Amino acid sequence: MKNTFLFLLAVSFSTILSAQSEGTAKTRMLRDSAWIMDNYYKVEKRIPMRDGVKLFTAIYIPKDSSVKHPILMTRTPYSCEPYGETHFPKVWVRTSKEYYLEKYIMVVQDVRGRYMSEGTYEDIRPFIENKKSPKDIDEASDTYDAIDWLVKNIHSSNGNVGVTGISYPGFYSTMAALCGHPALKAVSPQAPVTDWFLGDDVHHKGAFFLMDNFDFDYAFDPKRPEPTMQHRKSFRYPTDDNYAFFLSQGALKNITRNIMGDTLKFWQDEMNHPNLDEFWKSHTITPHLHDIKPAVLITGGLFDAEDCWGAWNTYKNIEKQSPKTVNKIAMGPWFHGGWSRSDGSKLGNVRFGKGVNEFYFQHIELAFFNYYLKGEGDATSIAEANIFLTGVNQWKTFGEWPPKDMNVKPLYLEQKGSLSFTKPAAANGVSGYTSDPAKPVPYTEDVHLKRTREYMTDDQRFASRRPDVLVFKTDTLKDDMTLTGPIIADLFVSLSTTDADFVVKVIDVFPDKFVYAADSGKQNGYPMGGYEMLVRGEVMRGKFRNSFEKPEAFTPGQVSEVKFELPDVAHTFQKGHRLMIQIQSSWFPLVDRNPQQFVDIYKCDDSDFVKSDIQIYHNSKNASCILLPVLAK
Repeated sequence: MKNTFLFLLAVSFSTILSAQSEGTAKTRMLRDSAWIMDNYYKVEKRIPMRDGVKLFTAIYIPKDSSVKHPILMTRTPYSCEPYGETHFPKVWVRTSKEYYLEKYIMVVQDVRGRYMSEGTYEDIRPFIENKKSPKDIDEASDTYDAIDWLVKNIHSSNGNVGVTGISYPGFYSTMAALCGHPALKAVSPQAPVTDWFLGDDVHHKGAFFLMDNFDFDYAFDPKRPEPTMQHRKSFRYPTDDNYAFFLSQGALKNITRNIMGDTLKFWQDEMNHPNLDEFWKSHTITPHLHDIKPAVLITGGLFDAEDCWGAWNTYKNIEKQSPKTVNKIAMGPWFHGGWSRSDGSKLGNVRFGKGVNEFYFQHIELAFFNYYLKGEGDATSIAEANIFLTGVNQWKTFGEWPPKDMNVKPLYLEQKGSLSFTKPAAANGVSGYTSDPAKPVPYTEDVHLKRTREYMTDDQRFASRRPDVLVFKTDTLKDDMTLTGPIIADLFVSLSTTDADFVVKVIDVFPDKFVYAADSGKQNGYPMGGYEMLVRGEVMRGKFRNSFEKPEAFTPGQVSEVKFELPDVAHTFQKGHRLMIQIQSSWFPLVDRNPQQFVDIYKCDDSDFVKSDIQIYHNSKNASCILLPVLAK
């Protein structure tokens, strides 16, 4: 959600139309953007909420009146433009065009306080469990009121409503599932913003994601005195090198003072709530996912840099809290929103094959909405968990997630940078490095300005060569090994200081002579032999190792356990490959720098940043390991 302000919503109209194969009448129609005007008419309404606030809503209605049509709605903070009843979208997202061809009534609404809607905006507005008066509003109540107006006033509707959206609109989709309106039959939160302290966008395990939040808050957060059609301008960087720029800013409080100021409310909230306190808890949706009535389809990307955690954990929490709900999940080899604005065939240098997105949309997403909103097809054809296994590049289905035949196996760090499924017997195994905040480990090798989406599968050879990155790897695998579920890092560490971050990366090392079948040695000029593909990486702010609510300092020289979960993976390490683990203490400027002292990182001074000598133990007493979710053969 945070890295780009161009991506609006799953059924928005913000990406270039990707024409499909030659020959069909539908394809020929889609090439001409005038088709929508020939087959739809548009109305704009200010729909009243229960407290009197009116929300601006664009409604695209099929001209075909021979049948009743279902409603598919997206609620967004990113604008429902183009504004004006004579102004139609000129380009369509690859998937949303199909809903027009299916003659859905397409609805896009500016959420409360954004763009042309009235009211006051609040980021991830808290859910009110027990509403006692019309003044008790949240995104669920606004969705209820919008649906109620639509089904009563759009006479060509068949009375069935679906809600979907990607990223922030994914959050509004999750909130819609809680609204309780009887007309709401199906909801698909896609890459949904879910928990901004533990795993989505703002923080990962308490560590602040600097680059994304800086860009997003600067452009998104300023107060709006009245409804507007205007977008806020993005920050103008003085250099194209984000590493150099953020390093030159020093401590976070310098960015607050010199650039962000005191008018950006959510940036101030981030700076003033360093721990998992009541502010973050109240702005988290996961405790409220019970008694959900509509059918739910969660969609997400295995390589989503923004909200991978949200997709997995929205599904898991609905399973726990609302077991009677029809709740399904689809996870593909995608970046953030890649199922709607790419063909899914590759990410960066890594390839996944053709037909990835077509299978997902036709057999999962469209089939889901057509069944619950139009009564077409057979919903039982959609599996509980529809997961694309990278490595072997195949869609697989499971009756539950994680799969019941998944077994957790500890992979132990060993001497001389090796890995073993056998616990180390040596009494003195330890590896160390010095983490220097003045020279943090970059998150990617390239020099660039905006945070890349490709870093999620980037080659990690650049990091392997740094002295402040520990590298452990298996022997060449003799058989395929498939991981399906969350990975747990269980490290035993000691520091020379009172705090540090721990970044753990799980990497697939390709054979030295690896080439893709269609290549002659290089992928787009990049050498794939020996490629170190990032499969999953995650950061843990060390002071939160025992509690996110009550951080604790490390005692210098004392061994401490740092145990944390990495988001789920679905990847096969193929025979002939190797599995690698990298451990480091910075990932810059993706993640803000830890001063490596037990201080308030959001308020500390430049002088508080110090080097730390870090030891990772791998011996019989303190056996650091990575707990792998290995799928039984």
